[in-house]
Order: sequence, then C-alpha cells, then structure tokens
Amino acid sequence: MNAIEKPVFSNVEWPKEGGSRVPYRVFTDPDIYDREQQLLFRGATWNFLGLEAEIPSPGDFKSTYLGDTPVVLSRGQDGSLHAFVNRCAHRGAMVCRELQGNTSEFLCVYHQWAYNLEGRLMGVPFRRGLAGRGGMPDDFDMAKHSLQVLRVATYRGLVFATLDAQLESLEDYLGPMIRQALDRIFNRPIRILGNQRQLIGGNWKLYAENTRDPYHASLLHLFHCTFGLYRSSQTGCNYMDDGKKHSMLTAQRGTDDDKLDEYKDRRTFQSEFTLADPSLLAGVPEFDDGITLVILALFPGLVVQQIANTLAVRQILPKGVDNFELVWTQFGYADDNDEVTGYRLKQGNLIGPAGLVSMEDGEVVEIIQQAVVRDQEQRSFIAMGGGDSSGADHLVTETAIVGFWENYRDRMGFSA
Repeated sequence: MNAIEKPVFSNVEWPKEGGSRVPYRVFTDPDIYDREQQLLFRGATWNFLGLEAEIPSPGDFKSTYLGDTPVVLSRGQDGSLHAFVNRCAHRGAMVCRELQGNTSEFLCVYHQWAYNLEGRLMGVPFRRGLAGRGGMPDDFDMAKHSLQVLRVATYRGLVFATLDAQLESLEDYLGPMIRQALDRIFNRPIRILGNQRQLIGGNWKLYAENTRDPYHASLLHLFHCTFGLYRSSQTGCNYMDDGKKHSMLTAQRGTDDDKLDEYKDRRTFQSEFTLADPSLLAGVPEFDDGITLVILALFPGLVVQQIANTLAVRQILPKGVDNFELVWTQFGYADDNDEVTGYRLKQGNLIGPAGLVSMEDGEVVEIIQQAVVRDQEQRSFIAMGGGDSSGADHLVTETAIVGFWENYRDRMGFSA
C-alpha cells in the first residue's frame, strides 16, 4: 500500500502545525509501535542490515533485525547476498542464534530442520517416519516451507533489505543527496574495526530526532563544544532530501575560532579544560572538502557518521515502545596504514555507549521517555530555524526533525 491508500490511524489527530508539533503519544502507545513495524519496517522502506565487509566470504552470516523482526544476512557459496526472516517454518523457533559466523547450513535447534545459505529448506528429520510409522504427509513439499526471503540490494557496500516486492529501487529510495554523501565516505573498500551495542530505555524515534538535530550538540555535549569537534557556530549545513526521508548534517572544525565568546556562559564550553593525552584528537585530513563531521540519518533506522577520523554506521533496532538497541559498527579503509588505523581506534573513544561525544544522547532519550509517559496529548514545540522542513546552510536549526515527522506522519496515515 502506498501513503494514499493507507487508512487513517484514528487514535492520534496530528496537530495542524505539522511536523513541528509532535504528540507525545507516538512515543508511548503500543498500538502505534505495532503499526510502525507494519508500515515503516515491514512496509515500503529499505532497511539497513549490515555492511558487505562484515560477511566477506562464502558461508559468512550475520543475524540482525528488520525493525523487531529477526533476520539473517548471509553470503552464498557463489558470493551472492541473501536475507531471510530468522523463524523456522516448522514451529516458529529462531533458527540462527549466533550474532555472526560462518556455516554451510542453518539448523533449527528445536527439531533440526535444516536450511541452506539462501534460506531454502533442505532437510527434515524423520520426514518419512521411522519403521514405517509417522512422518510427514505424502504431499509435503519442502520447497513450500523455506524461510521467508527478503529482497536485498546494496549501495557502496551497504546492504539493505525490504519485504515490499514493489518498492522502488534502492538507488531511487536513497536519492541523489544521500547517494553523493555515501559516495564520498564509501569511496574505496573498507575494513571492519569492531562493534559496540547499547540498549537505551526510550522510544527509537527519540534517537532518530537526535541524529537530525544540530541544535543540541553545542548545548549538551561538553567534549564536542570545549574541544571544537562540533559547535553550532561552525560552518555547516543541515538538509533534507526531496522526499523528507533522509537528512545530512555537516560541520567544519576550526571555522569558528573567532566566535568563542558566544559560548563563555555555556556549561558545555570549559576553556580551562585540557586533555591529559592530546593524541586523542590527533589525526589526518581525509577529504578535500574540509568537512570534519558528517551525520547522515537514513529513514527509518540507519545513521552513517564521520567524526574526525572515526567512520561508523549506527543501526537503530526497536525492541518495544520504550526500548531500542543501538549497534555501532566502526570501520576504516582497507588501504589504511598502521598510523591511520591507530588514529581511528583511539578516536573510537569518542563514540559508542560511553563515547566522549555520544554518551549524553542515550541519557536524554531516557529522560524524555520518562517525562512524556503521561499527558500523551501534550506535544513537542520544534521551531528552531522557522518550524518548517526547508533545510538550512547553518547549524542553528531543527528543520530536519520537522521533515522527519512530516514523513512519519504521512507514512503512518495519521489524520491532520
């Protein structure tokens, strides 16, 4: 179903101001959460599953999620990519229980139904019974009992999947702005450096807001502001794509050194603070455009980042109306020398659950969730930058958040 055909979801009447006024009910209502799974994750969207570099060899696999639906991403013996729902066709048990590995088949622990790397059913124990007794019916057809297969597509080594057979191509879904930004970061083969996982006690959309919000970073993150990795006064931009699905935030370190007086009364700017180990912020320039920070937020649940020399993808995995998991996968380039790899690994301390520029984000998600659990008809007031979704060539704006909510409202079929 497309947005026009979707029935109106009657228990929320969206304010006439649009995406700048968000009813708190969308963060707390289990029915809304269930509808999101149907329309946003299992519906007409491309969902990020992983990086090709995570499963480089035949037989490699990774278990992950499409929304809260467990799925497996695998590489076949011929090198092709496959994804399927991680649920046995027999009694519904999860077939793959490992996070990652290499195998020739997937075997359900419950009754040992066996599936190949493409998700096809290959074996059923006692299918013809024992000693002439029992067994499956004569008309049992293994070809009709394979795992539910997802449509898979890749762009620059990022792997996406969808359950919608009619959805536009991945390239069209990403659009020119995001494709160009991904071309810039994924400009050559990459190498995985490691993963971090974080469970956050809040609604997944609060983090989706956060990653589209350049306004907060100077005011929430002391390390960002004090050491100049990001400040709202830096040269930068915050744009939505034409379909309001995705956003791009960029900044250039060192472009606001003459504006530091603007921060003198801010808690997050402490000019007397120094680093015991200044090499934490040592590094090398990698891109000719001078941009030192990029946050790409792709709808519904992917964030791609460049912060100094750290490169990472963040996968947002809803676990319930007030819980989500955040999976960080850090990477470098396959041709990095030891010095550059050292910079990336040390700057990895900036991000992740306890990262010097990211630990506060999980906390603010949780304190919002705790505060909006009641009075669900109350709403946010999102107006920095004008309250529309037009984008901005500066960083004192919330326009990308507005665009996110307008896209969300339309896809969910909320009444205006």
